[in-house]
Amino acid sequence: MRVEERIREVFARAGAEGALHALRIDTGDAPPPGAPGAAAAPVADGQAGVSVAADTPVALSSVFKVLLVLEFARQAAAGQLDPRERVLVTDEHRLGGWGTAGCVDDVEISLRDLAYFALTVSDNSAADILLSRVGLDTVGLLARELGLARTRVVGGPREALASMLGDVGARTAEEFATRYRALPDEGKRRLSVLDPRRANASTPREVTRLLDLIWRDAAGPPEACAQVRELMGRQVFRHRLTSGFPDDVRIAAKTGTLPGLHIEAGVVRWPEGDTYAVAVFARSRAMVADLTRVDAAIGTAARIAVDSLRTGADRQDQPHQPL
Repeated sequence: MRVEERIREVFARAGAEGALHALRIDTGDAPPPGAPGAAAAPVADGQAGVSVAADTPVALSSVFKVLLVLEFARQAAAGQLDPRERVLVTDEHRLGGWGTAGCVDDVEISLRDLAYFALTVSDNSAADILLSRVGLDTVGLLARELGLARTRVVGGPREALASMLGDVGARTAEEFATRYRALPDEGKRRLSVLDPRRANASTPREVTRLLDLIWRDAAGPPEACAQVRELMGRQVFRHRLTSGFPDDVRIAAKTGTLPGLHIEAGVVRWPEGDTYAVAVFARSRAMVADLTRVDAAIGTAARIAVDSLRTGADRQDQPHQPL
């Protein structure tokens, strides 16, 4: 069975459809392809790697925070803002979830620690404040500067939450939860945050391109790229990509989660230095946010893709197939 067919089968068994792109990153400290002990050179597919519906537009969910924190780090490196600047996170900033977003009391914190929370625990309030500080338009301009022509950023967590409330006619999170539970699955699938035409969106191939640029210090000043790499390496969630790899493999990643949408994009580094970027988007048939079998499928699919790149297994791009 071909690599792409194996990956599709993994998702099918988990009750989901998947889109994936994986590629090798030349970080400069691993043996080049063809050298003794090096991984086999991957087959070219526009950007060399393994592709399953890799050019399908997909909603980014919290993966957009990688681009956001990169822009923050670039502005800090350029002296456009002081990363030590203190801000007060109050009740009006709280959007619910992890980090400051779920705190009961006001929190005084630096901008750089907001970036830390945004990537390590996917803090929505931290990301919302950072976005207001660096500028929504500036993040979009960064995507275009990096050649991510199909990547779009239309808002942050606050706008995403507002769209969800508006879609079901709710005024509060509690009212949303009640109305959402009463919706049929087809109604749940029509939420704006799940629609790449209306939400922050990209493609799996462009997400791995972004990671490739960050890991090669080609997405901005080296200190900015290093900051993003370091923070992604400290993400606390270990149930998706990490579940598919041995303990001695280092993984730096960012999750994204919405009802029926399970995402993780990250970089996998083997002890000998071989490094790979992987972006996996899984849409489950069940419209819930927590499905262990789908999370595990993300790790399994990523491992199949990376192993095929390491061994040079036969593969070729699959035609565009929407999720």
